[in-house]
Amino acid sequence: MKLRIAIDMDEVLADTLAKELTLYNRDHGTNVRKEDLAGFSLYEKVREDHRETVQGYPNTKDFFRDIPVMEGSREVLPELVKRHEVFITTAAMDHPTSFTAKYEWLKEHFPYLPDSHIVFCGDKGILAADFLIDDNAYNFRRFIGKGLLYSAPHNALKTGFERVDSWSQIAERFLV
Repeated sequence: MKLRIAIDMDEVLADTLAKELTLYNRDHGTNVRKEDLAGFSLYEKVREDHRETVQGYPNTKDFFRDIPVMEGSREVLPELVKRHEVFITTAAMDHPTSFTAKYEWLKEHFPYLPDSHIVFCGDKGILAADFLIDDNAYNFRRFIGKGLLYSAPHNALKTGFERVDSWSQIAERFLV
């Protein structure tokens, strides 16, 4: 049976945190690692006088253009697309300057995705899908399908959600 699967972009397909850490460590001469953030966002862990800088990174025009691809996604996503109806769903309204960069990033790394399956949205409760794979549990509040929480440092302490920790686990769930 073909499923409709909505997949978040940031922290699921794109390693947005890696980019934020690179910029933060460069700008402040620090060496913050993902392991240092268990249960917190970068914003919550930095010095208070650095928070405005961290919040500003995603608001720059090209921030989303050169983010690293999440490990395993290049191998698994094409197989998911062959077997299921897949939509990339990104809350672009959080950073309205991101549309072009996010679209170009998706076309560079996943060129086989049709434009009709790329959804720039705000509230993901509007999505009509069987599953939503997302790193932010708040996106499941009004979502009518089943939410799968993609593990990330900021959600490490969240409970009450079924998780996937990697793209290999996504493959095990939907391709076996």
